[in-house]
Amino acid sequence: MKAIVAVDKFWGIGKNNDLLFSIPEDMKFFRTTTLNKVVVMGRKTLESFPNGNPLKNRVNIVLSSNLERDDCVVCKDLSELKEQLKKYDDQDLFVIGGASVYKLLLPFVKTALVTKVDADGQATAFFENLDNLSNWKQEKESEVIETNGYKIKFTEYINLSPKEL
Repeated sequence: MKAIVAVDKFWGIGKNNDLLFSIPEDMKFFRTTTLNKVVVMGRKTLESFPNGNPLKNRVNIVLSSNLERDDCVVCKDLSELKEQLKKYDDQDLFVIGGASVYKLLLPFVKTALVTKVDADGQATAFFENLDNLSNWKQEKESEVIETNGYKIKFTEYINLSPKEL
């Protein structure tokens, strides 16, 4: 399983149930990376999408104890989610937020695709700083890209000791 996330320089990911930045280059990366894959999220992340609709051309799995929807797969708890995820190829699973879902599933994530934005987004929600975790190692880093007024780079981290789902 992978996580895909954009972070500011303090590993912030969100504010007021919204993304910190509008970066077309990162959105394109997210779209092409997760297209025809399985995206795993919490209820608030689902509600933050346009009209609260699931992402098109993906299997949308939502972890929520109090959600009833017919247009996506809803799992009430972690054990139900684990059973659901076993139906898919591990390489096709992407955790996409929010903060509590990232935190819950990070031990099971094998690869984290982190877009680093060189800015302070005044975040109220954060992703774990992988640089401070001994079992995470940065494997790849792109050149700095300037886009929409921001300097970003695409990085890839590997979990040296992921837990099995």
